[in-house]
Order: sequence, then structure tokens, then C-alpha cells
Amino acid sequence: MNTRAQWISLWITPFFGAVLLVAFLAFPGFWPPMSPELSAEQVAVFYAENSAMIRFSMITFNLCAIMLVPFFMTIVVQMKRMATPSHVFAYSYLAAVATGSTLFAIADIFWLVAAFRPERDPELTLLLNDMAWLIFIAPVGMLVVQNLSLASGIYFDARPQPVFPRWVAHLAIVSAAAMTPAACAVIFTSGPLAWNGVISFWCRLGSFTLFLAVMFVMLRRAIRQQEFEEATGPALQAAVSP
Repeated sequence: MNTRAQWISLWITPFFGAVLLVAFLAFPGFWPPMSPELSAEQVAVFYAENSAMIRFSMITFNLCAIMLVPFFMTIVVQMKRMATPSHVFAYSYLAAVATGSTLFAIADIFWLVAAFRPERDPELTLLLNDMAWLIFIAPVGMLVVQNLSLASGIYFDARPQPVFPRWVAHLAIVSAAAMTPAACAVIFTSGPLAWNGVISFWCRLGSFTLFLAVMFVMLRRAIRQQEFEEATGPALQAAVSP
């Protein structure tokens, strides 16, 4: 199998990751994260005063976040190399990525709609802002499924030389556990579980980012291992054949 597409998918990730970091830093609502306790008038003022930067950051997210999908699909390709009873874990991972990408795009659009007419009724702007934040933070089920599917695939991998080390499965489960409490952002308007809280915002995003960085290194290792196996496989067969 030619691994060129996997290498391209892997190495475009740092570039688009850097672009997304710029967009993240550009959105004034992340520094610090907007409070759910802001009044409708305060939220309306925020969108009126920061509409240009909101549009820049969210348009950048809209155009570039989807470019992380090839990275996740490379994980799927490597999961299909695992010696598991079926490819169900790989396909579950793929479906979870598709769901997460859709939800991220929806949250992005709600922020843009709120900034589209900042002169509208403040109550409507507040509603759009709530929807954007809650869709961005609270739906963590697909991330949990991603990590648990990957962990399950690693645990079931019966290859003599596993695609990913077993400790990656442990880390995937820890990461899923760290992101799970963010689902409670739909309940709390203050404290660590609110959408701007330490657990729901910073722990969720930090766990996700750290795991991406780890998987980048592990994918590079897995692709090299695949190339080595495919290069030595025919030679080994020729050596042992009568």
C-alpha cells in the first residue's frame, strides 16, 4: 500500500492546527471564556463591539477546522490494520468524527449568525450565543466514542507488533473521562462545570489537544512501521519459500 496519502494527511495537520490556534486566540470570547451569567444587553454589546474579530475567527474555523478530518481518517486507516475480529471499532471512530465535525460547524455558524446582525433584539443574540456555546462545549459523546473505539481496537489488536502501543489505549480512556464532565455545561451557569469553567472549557480542550499531539507522534510511528512491514514482507516470504 502506498502511504503517501497518509503522510500528506499527517503533515498538513500542524499547519492547519497553527491556523486554528490563531483563530482561537483571535476570538475575544475565549480570553477569558464568556460567562453564561452575562445579561442579554452585555452579550449584545460584546457582539456589537467585536463583530469583526468574531467573523474573522469563525470564518477561519469554518474553512480550516475541516482540514483536520484527514488526520482522523489516517487513524481510521491504521485502525483497519489492527488484527481485531472486525472493523467495527474503526467504523465507529469514523462515524464519531463525522458527528463531531458537524456539531463544531453548527456552533461556528451560530456565532457567525449572532455577529451577522448585532443590532437585533438582545434576547435573540443571547439565545444564539447560548446555542453556540452549548453546542461547542456540551456534546462530548462523540469524543468519548472516538476515544473508547480507539482504545477498544488497541486492546483487541492481536498483531505480534501492535499498530499502537497499549498505553495509548489507557491514555484514550483517561482523555475520554476528562472530557465527559463537560456534558454538564447544559445545567450550570457558574463554577467549574459551566461552559466557561475550568473543567468544561479548559480541561476538555486541553485533553483533546494533548491527545491530538500524542496521536500525531503515534501515527508517524505507525506509518513507518507499516512501510517497514510492507517492504520486508515480500523479502521475508521469498527467504522462507522452498
